[in-house]
Amino acid sequence: MNNFQMYRHIMSPGWTLSWGWAKKEVIWSMVGAQTTEQGDCSKFKGNVPHCCKRNPTVVDLLPGVPYNQQIANCCKGGVVASWGQDPASAVSSFQVSVGLSGTSNKTVKLPTNFTLLGPGPGYTCGPAKIVPSTVYFTPDHRRKTQALMTWNVTCTYSQLLVSKHPTCCVSLSSFYNETIVPCSTCSCGCENKKDCIKSDSDKLKKAGINTPRKDNVPLLQCTYHMCPIRIHWHVKINYREYWRVKIAITNFNYRMNYTQWTLVAQHPNLNNVTQVFSFDYKPLVPYQSINDTGMFYGMKFYNDLLMEAGPYGNVQTEILLKKDKNTFTLKQGWAFPRKIYFNGDECQLPPPDAYPTLPNSAHKNLISFSRIAGFMVLVFVFV
Repeated sequence: MNNFQMYRHIMSPGWTLSWGWAKKEVIWSMVGAQTTEQGDCSKFKGNVPHCCKRNPTVVDLLPGVPYNQQIANCCKGGVVASWGQDPASAVSSFQVSVGLSGTSNKTVKLPTNFTLLGPGPGYTCGPAKIVPSTVYFTPDHRRKTQALMTWNVTCTYSQLLVSKHPTCCVSLSSFYNETIVPCSTCSCGCENKKDCIKSDSDKLKKAGINTPRKDNVPLLQCTYHMCPIRIHWHVKINYREYWRVKIAITNFNYRMNYTQWTLVAQHPNLNNVTQVFSFDYKPLVPYQSINDTGMFYGMKFYNDLLMEAGPYGNVQTEILLKKDKNTFTLKQGWAFPRKIYFNGDECQLPPPDAYPTLPNSAHKNLISFSRIAGFMVLVFVFV
């Protein structure tokens, strides 16, 4: 399985893959993965298959399994990195020994109804399509052989299948305006409003409060937006040729640690990023002439793990950008992003008319005059 999504990875508890056999096939053995159920194998005597279900469900093995059960690119607990973040880890493999399917490409029938959970819903898989057979080289690369048959299954992701509400929101602030624009009320829906926990609640002292559940049911901190993730974009400093932005990511979910998280921002001045502090950065160029989208992610073994809600449940960075007069200005809210994505899901931005604006008007009435040692002092009040 190859993950070609640039900024959406499959995080813990990992992927789950299932399909339906076209005939009465069974799985004799597996390497690199296992099925969740064996099924009814009572008709087999002696050597019992690994799985006899018509619709097997396969999960990845955990790290540390014996070597005789491993294969290349397996055994990562189902975690698959995004292609833009770590291409070498954006693949997961396992090997299946199938019985009762025949021994030629005329008798082998393609499986149907592929379903991929990563780790929850969101992926829709198309039918299997036969493609040119995979070619294998010998260790000395002087001879090649080919597979009996190769087919591909393509699965696409849709955020609407996961939730009817966004899963993150964005708040804004700037040095030139004292107004802090918060996330909109109920940005991520308020279905969990009755089950949320206040930050000073005694429930947080109970053991096991931070234990994740298999169904990924969140336990959120009580907020007006009720989002598990909030992104705060702060325009910090304006220099003559540069400007500086501070980004903070806060986790409000007590039962979720985000591993290998990614943050994608769209802004016209991201084509002139000078320096990024504390995060890794990679530009995403959708078209040859457009470079307004960039991906930020944590440094390995430093801040690539976003902890659960609490004192350590946030990561921060600062970005230094060089101004481009042709594409960037601080006027009309241009210092703020067009779109923000966290882990591949689009976040809810505040309404455009709420963005912090420049103080572009002043009261021009002269308040007072005074003479001090022959000098005229003019006092203005800006409102």
